Formats: sequence, structure tokens, C-alpha cells
Amino acid sequence: MKVAIIGAGWAGMAAAVVATQGGHQVTVFEASRSLGGRARALEATLPDGTRVMLDNGQHILIGAYTDTLRLMREVGVDLEAALLRLPLSLRFSDGAGLQFPLLPAPWSALFPASLDALVGILRARGWTWRDKLALLRLASQWQRSGFVCHAALTVAELCAPLSPRVRHELIEPLCVSALNTPATQASAAVFLRVMKDALFGAHGGSHLLLPRVDLSALFPAPAARWFVQHGGQMRLGQRVNDLRAQGSQWVVGNDGFDAVVLAVSASNALTTLSGCAQTASESVASQMRAWANITQGLHFEAITTVYTWAAHVALSAPVLALRSDDQNPAQFVFDRGQLGGPKGLLAWVVSASTGERDALQAQVLQQARSQLGLELQAVQTVVEKRATFACTPGLQRPPMLIAPGLLACGDYVAGPYPATLEGAVRSGLAAGIFVGMI
Repeated sequence: MKVAIIGAGWAGMAAAVVATQGGHQVTVFEASRSLGGRARALEATLPDGTRVMLDNGQHILIGAYTDTLRLMREVGVDLEAALLRLPLSLRFSDGAGLQFPLLPAPWSALFPASLDALVGILRARGWTWRDKLALLRLASQWQRSGFVCHAALTVAELCAPLSPRVRHELIEPLCVSALNTPATQASAAVFLRVMKDALFGAHGGSHLLLPRVDLSALFPAPAARWFVQHGGQMRLGQRVNDLRAQGSQWVVGNDGFDAVVLAVSASNALTTLSGCAQTASESVASQMRAWANITQGLHFEAITTVYTWAAHVALSAPVLALRSDDQNPAQFVFDRGQLGGPKGLLAWVVSASTGERDALQAQVLQQARSQLGLELQAVQTVVEKRATFACTPGLQRPPMLIAPGLLACGDYVAGPYPATLEGAVRSGLAAGIFVGMI
């Protein structure tokens, strides 16, 4: 089949690779000159004049991202070189908090993943035995229920039996980092799915995989190289303004295709469909409108990443948890100097962020002073205002199939995962496989 994929983010490149593996003739259209979509590289300059590659948001992977890691290997990414593997850690600068063990081989293969969670909880610093036993009791209930709960529950309601310390130092940071939605608003059902895979699934699922390269170089660029080497066509800098249904085909610009995959943001997909529906038959247009009605019901959360620098500054670990509140918005700080970047470059992550860019930047700089004793200079602050959909209870997400021969993929499309890199890649893989069934 002749397939067009519009968008060269993580979902789009995953779709392109798997569709090519299926023997199809694939063309990828990308409006910008860069690859990666909302997880891509940015150029910046440090205060000392050094040019540096940043990302438009500090993303990480975890060991449970099996589809993403498999696909990265298939397109030639050396995972050991590209990713720093660490045990799950929610440790603060004072040493308090939780950290899972990192068992060496062959011991890691002999014990279930739940043992890591048990050991990590029992060894958590700053928690009372009552804190730990309440968490173990609740985790045991989750396991017995198959990690399933009522669809209307929020994470805060699910975790109400836990102590305030455990909720504040474990549940809330995990929830906001995985779902980018505050625990009082986040879906407990989706949270439990992530907990099942990450903390209680296959061994190593909870491991943090921190990128040592920029996000474009981590997957989209290697995927594009593999794709072109296997006969695919990349059209960078080519925005698709004209998508039309014509008989059994779809026309992109002047080219006809058997199938089209919209691997763009929800808002861009809606804009494209709005124009396309005006010339489509009533049956196709009605399907587009139905899909658009669901998609318009999504609400979005922002993520802010504040990059700072000070010569010779280094954290005690590649990533530290931060005590977050209204005046201290960042939940985590990453030492990019320990991840292949220049020494002194730190990335402060504010998930589910609210407020204006300058105010958030000033708050983070003050947070660095008060919590870590650091005097830092701001390098660049990136605010992704529609970074992820708000993962709320009972949320209906749009399906992959829009109309015959027209698909959507992306982290917002219906699936078991929240808006993560794994969610985007899984959606792209599903779309790339489905085009062969049309």
C-alpha cells in the first residue's frame, strides 16, 4: 500500500518504521525541519557562550517501556550508550525518600519485580513503620484486585489510606510525573496500570532510563535514518494544508495514498479534519465530526522545564526529587552534566504547571536557593502549554480510526497508557500495523 504519515514525532516515526517493515511504500510529511514533535532537541547557548543541545522538555523512559526500547534497538540505537539505567529513586537532597535496589546479575533474574518494591519501601528513609506498612497493605490490595479499580476514582481517593508523608513524597510525585495531572484530579485506573507495569511487572520495569543524548537523537533521528535506508521518503519542512478524500484514496497535496496517518497533535488533527470535512462525502464527513467531537472534549496540561547553569555545580545524583508546593513548583531536578551535557547544566521539571513563564522561572531559581543552596543563572525556560492531555477519571479518548483509510496516532489516542513516550510509540505501532489491514 501507499501510505502517508503526517508528523515526524515519536508516534509518527514509530508508525513509519512498522509500516515499512510491513512492506508498504511510506512517505512522512513534517512541517518543521526537526524531528521529534513534542519530544525534540533545541539549541541554546550557556552564559559562558558554549553552544548546547537541550530538549523542549526533560523526558525520561522507564524499564517498562518495552515497545519503545524494542523499536529503538530495531532502528540501531545502542541502549547502553544512549540511556543511563538507575534504580527508581525518589530521594530528596537530605537523603529522605524511597529508592529501589539495583540488583546485579544473576540475582536480578532470580527474584520477582515486586521484591524490588518491597525492599525499597522497607528501606525508605524518613518514613515510620506505620507509613511503610500502610503502603505495603494498600499495594497488596492492588495486586489482589489485579490493579483494577472503579473508573470514577481519583488517585487521591485511591491512596487516601496512606499517611500524608507517603502521599506527598511518593504518590504525588509518581502521579504527576507519569500522568502529568495532579493526584486530586488524576485517573486512579490509569495510575494503577502504570504502577502494575512499572513497579510490579517484569523485573527492571521500575528502572529509570535517563537519556544521555538529546531527544531527537534518542529515537526520531535514528528511526528516520533506518526508514530512508529501507526505502521510505522523508519530506521535512513540508506542511500539509490540503488533505482530501477522493474515491477510495486520500490526496495529500497532489499525491494519492491508500491510507493516511495523522501523527500530529490533537489540535492540529482537528484543524486538518475541519478543512477536509468540507469536501468529503457526507458519510466520511460525519465520521470526521464524530471523531472531532470526542477529541474536543480533551483538556490539556502544561509542562515547564527550566534550564539553569552555574560553573562546577553538580548534584549528588543524576536526578533528585524536590519538595513541591505552590511557591516551589518543580518536582524534580536533573543534572545534565552527569548525562552527557556540560557540567553545571541542570533541568528543573514542573509537571502540570500553571502560571506564566517568567514567574515560574523566578520561583524555580528561588527553590534552588532554598532547597539546594544553589545560586544559578537561567539558560532557557520551555513551556509546553499543551504537553499532555489531562488524564482524568472516565476520560474518553478518540479512537485510532477516523474514517476508512484515515487514522490518527499519538499519545492522546485511545490506549492503556497516559501521555508518555511509550504511549505515543504504542499508538504509532498500532497505526502502522493497522494500515495493512485496510
